[in-house]
Amino acid sequence: QVQLVESGGGLVQAGGSLGLSCAASGRTLSSFVMGWFRQAPGKEREFVAAVSENGGNIAYADSVKGRFSISRDNAKNTVYLRMNSLKPEDTAVYYCAAGVGGHYARGYAYWGQGTQVTVSS
Repeated sequence: QVQLVESGGGLVQAGGSLGLSCAASGRTLSSFVMGWFRQAPGKEREFVAAVSENGGNIAYADSVKGRFSISRDNAKNTVYLRMNSLKPEDTAVYYCAAGVGGHYARGYAYWGQGTQVTVSS
């Protein structure tokens, strides 16, 4: 079992930045693809970014490409999401997830509880 805990969400003005962290316990993250997803009110959960087990392959949703950066530190069992140039449409609950990867939630077996990110205009 893997337990994931996100932190770092909050309220920020449009154009600002936030950094999210996802700390794991129970098992090492080094054997998992790690992903970030988000879910806005009334919308389905959507893929944001993913990073391969060793950090060598990274993928982003088109909506965040060039603004968000995913990284991982396997020694610290932690994954990060740096969000720059935030827009009101980035407002959502952000979840980290561990699994075999891909752009769909079904590729991830373990999920955190989520952290709220609110971007004001």
